[in-house]
Amino acid sequence: MTDLARAGDSASTPPAAPRLVQLHPFGLDGARTAPISLATGAVLLGLWFLAAHYRLVPPLFLPSPQEVATQFLAIAEEGYAGATLWEHVAASLFRIVTAAVIAASLAIPLGLAMGLNRWAKGILDTPIEFYWPLPPLAYLPLMIIWLGIGELSKIVLLTLAMFAPICLSAQAGVRALPIERVNAALSLGATRWQLFRAIVLPSALPEILTGLRIGIGVGWSTLVAAELIAATRGIGFMIMSASHFLATDVVFVGIGVIAVWAFAFSYGMRLLEAWLVPWKGKS
Repeated sequence: MTDLARAGDSASTPPAAPRLVQLHPFGLDGARTAPISLATGAVLLGLWFLAAHYRLVPPLFLPSPQEVATQFLAIAEEGYAGATLWEHVAASLFRIVTAAVIAASLAIPLGLAMGLNRWAKGILDTPIEFYWPLPPLAYLPLMIIWLGIGELSKIVLLTLAMFAPICLSAQAGVRALPIERVNAALSLGATRWQLFRAIVLPSALPEILTGLRIGIGVGWSTLVAAELIAATRGIGFMIMSASHFLATDVVFVGIGVIAVWAFAFSYGMRLLEAWLVPWKGKS
C-alpha cells in the first residue's frame, strides 16, 4: 500500500516548469555603440584641451580648442585666401560629388559585368589591379601633363581614386551570390533579365553600397591632393595655403570641416543602406 500511495502522489504532482536558458550575445548583436563613441570623443577633446592649456606641445604645433573655434568664426565671417568659407566648401563638394557620380555610374555596371562574364573580368581585371594599389599622388603629375591644371584634372583624379573600390565591391557582391538562388530562379522559368533584377542585383547591393562608402572615403582623402593643382578654391587649398604661413589653427579648421562633411556623407550612406537593404546582417 505504501508503494501504491507513493506512486499516486508522484502521478498527481505537476511536472516542473522548464528552465529558460538565456543565450549569450555574440559580437555586437545590435548593441549600441553611440554612447561609447561620444565618451571617447569627449575624452580626446579633454586631452587636447589639457595638452594645450599646460603647453605640453608648443601652440605653433597644437593650438587650443578655443583658438580653433575663434578662427573658425573669423573665417566664417570674413573668409580666407580670397574666398568665403562656403565658397571653399562648395568648390570641394562640387568636385567630390561630380567625381562620385561619374565613378559610380561607370564602376557599378563594369563591376557587375566582371562578376557575371569571364571576358569582362579578364579584360578589366589587369588595369584595375595595376593602378588600384597606387596612391593618387603617384599619378597626379600625369593628370597635370595630360589634362592641364583646370577642374578636369581634379575631377579625373578623384574619379580614379573612387572607381576601383566601387567596381571591385560590385564584383565581389556578384561572386558571393549563392548558386542555390540562381538555380531556384532558373527552375521556376526566370529569364536572364528577371534573374538579374530579382536575384543578382539585390544580392550584390549590400556590397555595392559598402564600396560606395569606401570610395567616398578615399575621395575625401584624395581631395587635398587634387586641390594642389593650381586651385584657388576648396578646403584642401585653404589647408595648404595656411600651412605655407604656419597658420596651424586654420589648418585645424580645414581638417575639422573635411571631417564633418565626410561624416555627413558616411552617415547618409548608412541611412541609404538601411533603407535599400534592411535585411543586411539579419540572415
